[in-house]
Amino acid sequence: MPTTLDTTTIMIAGLVALLLVLFVIRLVRNRRKRIRREANPRKITIKDIDLMADGSEFELYLFRLFHELGYREVYQTTASRDFGADLVFTDQNGLRNVLQAKRYGNSNPVSIGAVQEVYTSMRYYEAERAIVLTSGRYTEACRILAGVNGVKLLDREDLEELIILFKSRRYDEAMAIIEEPAETEAPTWKPKAKKAT
Repeated sequence: MPTTLDTTTIMIAGLVALLLVLFVIRLVRNRRKRIRREANPRKITIKDIDLMADGSEFELYLFRLFHELGYREVYQTTASRDFGADLVFTDQNGLRNVLQAKRYGNSNPVSIGAVQEVYTSMRYYEAERAIVLTSGRYTEACRILAGVNGVKLLDREDLEELIILFKSRRYDEAMAIIEEPAETEAPTWKPKAKKAT
């Protein structure tokens, strides 16, 4: 009889342990969802950004991050009819900036459409600078078009650096990354089609 009691006790203890593990997993998941929903820059990590349900959560996070960095006049544009910009802010030099946020994975790089949208939004928002910030990377064509048009590109590595600098309260260094001039490139266009004679 003692053998049966030992087996039953072990099974009950195992079941209780399993339920406890499932409960802890659920608590952790719910906490992560709450953190992403709140978009608190002090708590968000790059892993949280990767798990965001859509781009609007990323845009809200960036809005709060830029506000807490100390930028003036930080505005999050409307979800529809944003005219190519997700954020509008005034930098330390008094220049108005437009920013296009792209929460993309590394397997899906940002293409030239983001540069075209944010560049054309400059006129609508009366901005002097345009920025695209992604949690991923850019296509080569995107980099070339950004360079020709003076659009600042910030990729995943830049975003990770911004997060680290912000959390360690090195706001000036984070703002320096954002405000660094765009890499300009002036490749010459060479027609590939024959001229009409």
